[in-house]
Amino acid sequence: MHNDSRTRYTRDETRQWEDLELLAPDTGELDLEDRQALRRVAGLSTELQDITEVEYRQLRLERVVLVGVWTSGSATDAENSLLELKLLAETAGSEVLEALIQRRQKPDPATYIGSGKAAELRDIVEATEADTVICDGELAPGQLRQLEETVKVKVIDRTALILDIFAQHAKSREGKAQVELAQLQYLMPRLRGWGGNLSRQVGGRAAGGVGIGGRGPGETKIELDRRRIRERMAKLRRQIGEMSTARVTKRYRRREREVPAVAIAGYTNAGKSSLLNRLTGAGVLVEDSLFATLDPTVRKARTSEGRLFTLADTVGFVRHLPHQLIEAFRSTLEEVGDADLILHVVDGAHPDPESQLAAVREVLADVDAGDIPEVVVINKADAADPEVLARLTAKERHSVIVSARTGAGIDELRSLIERELPRLDHEVRVLVPYDRGDLISRAHKEGEVLSVEHTGDGTILHARVLPSLSDDLDRIVKPVETV
Repeated sequence: MHNDSRTRYTRDETRQWEDLELLAPDTGELDLEDRQALRRVAGLSTELQDITEVEYRQLRLERVVLVGVWTSGSATDAENSLLELKLLAETAGSEVLEALIQRRQKPDPATYIGSGKAAELRDIVEATEADTVICDGELAPGQLRQLEETVKVKVIDRTALILDIFAQHAKSREGKAQVELAQLQYLMPRLRGWGGNLSRQVGGRAAGGVGIGGRGPGETKIELDRRRIRERMAKLRRQIGEMSTARVTKRYRRREREVPAVAIAGYTNAGKSSLLNRLTGAGVLVEDSLFATLDPTVRKARTSEGRLFTLADTVGFVRHLPHQLIEAFRSTLEEVGDADLILHVVDGAHPDPESQLAAVREVLADVDAGDIPEVVVINKADAADPEVLARLTAKERHSVIVSARTGAGIDELRSLIERELPRLDHEVRVLVPYDRGDLISRAHKEGEVLSVEHTGDGTILHARVLPSLSDDLDRIVKPVETV
């Protein structure tokens, strides 16, 4: 394929492509000119001038070219996917030079974009002096190797990019262990030798000149590395299981006290941490970047009637979230799975909020949280298009529009949370002796106090309470009608 096929198209021209029905609905055939073009996506190069070099573990990202394969949907969908990949790359510390889309029925099994387009990509990499190519999808080990051999620079896929961002943002010991486990799960099938080093067999008489200390069971270097990775993964799983014990214990104690749990879930950078701060004054880290929150934060909150509940901020989700991360963070995501109510936060100012909602619900189903009651919180109302907000509220009947930045809609959200929490179906009216003030205190903390009246014999408490407190009151005090 000649270089003159690489043509830059405007967004208006892209719309014209859709009008011409390049993918015929009856035949599924793609237009010849469209298939032959490795199309640049304008406006996706990084505008920042000062890019701080980022080198973390074994992944180094600096000057990158993005490549995507458009197999289905509209041109806008394909461009939005690359736009998200650009934000991911910049979050990892990269400078995006070019963004390219290849129109295909399906990714090429050998080089992802086809051998001809791979050669064109090599020319673009040389012209821009890029040192990394990032592909918008998870590539098989063979695809990575062959594409890398063609373009002559490092090639990584979307999964490796997300894993690298998680590695940079992990702060706690458990978070670091979870990320390392996910990285090793990803690395295991992609482990390969450079030159003949990792393929050289060591051990026994075949050790040749290695001599004493070099004789062993006859493993190749790559087999030895795989075994060490498996051992490390087993150790990390044990550590994660031990470290999650404390959180499980705290969650069990909250359950024992029957404190309702509310989990904040949603797409990355949708404003979950800002919402937690607005509802509880938690003061957790808020950044305008992807995956700023990896470690769950649980804070106490109260309804307007004084009823106690917990709010948990969780890791953000993203389209095609690597299954290695879902597995590694499963213990963390249990905060969502054990919740009584999920606040599903969506960015109302995003170009495609519906796809964010669908991506998050897919992950929630993976962690067995798909059946938990859900309230859709449409955030960033101060920056969103009113037409988009109207469209979302029409589709999501159980929703509320808020702005965590300005505080708009927060009172309405509090009221909605209060209505959706598990109801207190035990109503009591009892005379509590003055020496049992602890029961009055528990009613204020755990239940809904309707009235309190002080008499000479004690305090008349009228409240809706949890079953456990109702049982304690039945054992210790008498109903006020019999007094």
